[in-house]
Amino acid sequence: MYAWIMETEIALLQLSALAHEGRLDLFRRLVRAGEAGMPAGDLARAAGLNLTTSSAQLSVLATARLVARARDGRSIIYTADYARISGLLSFLMEDCCAGRPEILTPLADITTHAACCDPDERPTP
Repeated sequence: MYAWIMETEIALLQLSALAHEGRLDLFRRLVRAGEAGMPAGDLARAAGLNLTTSSAQLSVLATARLVARARDGRSIIYTADYARISGLLSFLMEDCCAGRPEILTPLADITTHAACCDPDERPTP
């Protein structure tokens, strides 16, 4: 039971971090950036935010462990933490479907499309 409570607390922290338009935008940009991530300044410019605001929003995402940061010379590179994102999605879907796997078909379609297509050509879910 204790592990479930901790999972719930972590999931709530992560969902709370994503429940902000600016943070969600930064998060999605990092997901699209792939494993290389993006420097903080480039990310702020791409999102149309000043560096201070972007840094504060990214800090919330990093505290929730949805993104990681690493110093590269004078830059800070942010990357999406795909393992933790997968963990959050798994937590959300763990008890899904009541024996009806077809409920998840739209998610499988999105995953298949994402694996084979240019990000600019993906349909909006």
